Amino acid sequence: MTFVRLAEVARVHGEGATAVHALRGVSLEVDVGELVAVMGPSGSGKSTLLNLAGGLDRPTSGTVRVGEQDLAAVRDLAALRRRSVGYVFQDLNLITSLTAAENVMLPRELDGVRSSRARKEAMAVLAEVDGEDLADRFPEELSGGQRQRVAIARALVGERRLLLADEPTGALDTRTGDEIMRTLRARCDAGAAVLLVTHEPRYAGWADRVVFLRDGMIADTTDTPTASAR
Repeated sequence: MTFVRLAEVARVHGEGATAVHALRGVSLEVDVGELVAVMGPSGSGKSTLLNLAGGLDRPTSGTVRVGEQDLAAVRDLAALRRRSVGYVFQDLNLITSLTAAENVMLPRELDGVRSSRARKEAMAVLAEVDGEDLADRFPEELSGGQRQRVAIARALVGERRLLLADEPTGALDTRTGDEIMRTLRARCDAGAAVLLVTHEPRYAGWADRVVFLRDGMIADTTDTPTASAR
C-alpha cells in the first residue's frame, strides 16, 4: 500500500530570471514497509523533497499525499506531523533548554499525551538508539553523535507511519551509523514508510530502492537487494 505519493511536484523559489527550480516535476511513491534512499549531489533537491513529503513546505505545483490525505487540504499540518510523520533534520533542531528525554517527549506532550506516558515512550526509543544514558542531559552537554541519536529518537517516538531522515548518520561513526540504519530498517519492516537522504552508498544499501536526483529531477531509480536479509 502506498503511504506517500508525490505527483508531478515542482518547487520554485523566487520569480523571473532569479527563480530557482529546486524540484522539476518529480513523481515518487513510497509504500508501507519500504525504505527508499535518495541520493544526488548538493543542490539536487534532496532536502526539498523531504520537506514537501513531510508538509514542511508547499509545492509550487503538483500534489503530495500522505496516507489518504492531500496535504494541500490539511488545515493543521503540525498535528499531522506530530501523529504521523517523524523527521530527522540535518541540523537536528533540538531545543537547548530541554533535556534529551524532554526533547523526545515534546511531540507526544503537544499531542495531549500525559507526561508520565510520554517519558516512558521517550525512554523506550532512546534505548533503541543506545541513548538512554543521555536522558537527563542537555544538548550542549552532548557530542554531535549523541545529539544525532536524540534527534532520531524524537523522530521515532509514538506511532508514526512515515519517517523522513536527512543524513541521519552524518555525525556518527560507522558502528553507530549501522545501528541507526538497523533501527530504521526495523521500523520499516514493522510497517513504516521511510524516506532517507544520504550521501553514503553503504547506508543506501539498507534501502529497498535508491532514487537519484540531479538538477531537481529523478535521474535514475535502482532496486537493491532487500535489507531485511541482514
